[in-house]
Amino acid sequence: MTSAPLVAVVGGGQLARMMAEPAAALAVPLRLLAEAEGVSAAQVIVDQLVGDHTDLADLRAVTAGAAVVTFDHEHVPTEHLHALEADGVAVRPGPSALVHAQDKGVMRERLAELGLPCPRNAIVASPADVEAFGLPCVLKITRLGYDGKGVWFVRSAADVAEPLRVAAEKGVRLLAEELVDFRRELSALVVRSPSGQAAAYPVVASTQVDGICHEVVAPAPDLDPELATQAQQVALTIAGELDVTGVLAVELFETQDGRILVNELAMRPHNTGHWTQDGAVTSQFENHLRAVLDLPLGSPAARASWTVMVNILGGPDHQVGRLYDGYPHAMARDPHLRVHLYGKDLRPGRKVGHVNAYGDDLDDCLERARHAAAWFRGDLGNESE
Repeated sequence: MTSAPLVAVVGGGQLARMMAEPAAALAVPLRLLAEAEGVSAAQVIVDQLVGDHTDLADLRAVTAGAAVVTFDHEHVPTEHLHALEADGVAVRPGPSALVHAQDKGVMRERLAELGLPCPRNAIVASPADVEAFGLPCVLKITRLGYDGKGVWFVRSAADVAEPLRVAAEKGVRLLAEELVDFRRELSALVVRSPSGQAAAYPVVASTQVDGICHEVVAPAPDLDPELATQAQQVALTIAGELDVTGVLAVELFETQDGRILVNELAMRPHNTGHWTQDGAVTSQFENHLRAVLDLPLGSPAARASWTVMVNILGGPDHQVGRLYDGYPHAMARDPHLRVHLYGKDLRPGRKVGHVNAYGDDLDDCLERARHAAAWFRGDLGNESE
């Protein structure tokens, strides 16, 4: 029996699943609130309840006897998190911090107060508001959007009706943002404990396809050292000013004229940090657990010159078992490759795993990771190399 405090985790996706490995190494018990039987994290976390993250009774059930509760996603109602705090449960990150990742409007208002660099933005409620803001622009629902869902690129007044309809149906606000002319997307990942200790991982470059993270290169190639430091400082400032506990991912635009602008926030382990499982001294998942338990944080330093992470997405022709069938080729071709599969049902476009390749040659790491991910996706079929 372990004497370590119990950590409750809300949400049964791959992020909770990947917390289980460092939790086992640290002998920290996890209890899961899963949305359904057999979901990704439920396959590896034995102590589990099936319930609804919007139901306060289910949240109270999973946190009963727990020292702390943390999250696989950001969709738990803010009022329920305040209720758990009133019950004496340590909610990490806390609701006053998490609301900035739950509501893009609240996030933009707070970052403006802090004087941090952001795209020009405004809350809009009508076609006239959008036209006054300026077209073309990006429209985002302030809540309930993820992986590109709830985001529209609008170039004419005719494009505005659909975003306004969706926002009204969901009962959320609509945020307009300028269409940023950016060179690439960056991510600054930091982790912070309740006692105020913080650590910053190397800034990475990410490539998005259809709103979904496709690949990550750590560290970001050819990034000006001063800009990298500024990105880390922005992330650390946000973590400190918002009193974030755990991992904070700050997604950024690097503009064509050499600036950075804050795009999105995530207060949980993040896709742009999956490279840390094999490329950093301490993974984002272990450091997230250390942070929510207020343990000393581990080193975020890179283990190799380069690490490349490429997501594996379900394809239209995938059959059950296809991913496992990819192991012999991928492992034989590259014994240094690291494969992480999520145990998810295969659907077109769904994130079902990722691969990490690391080494001293960036082009080699890119080729190895891309080849392996394409093989698992079925893009290469049974073609010879």
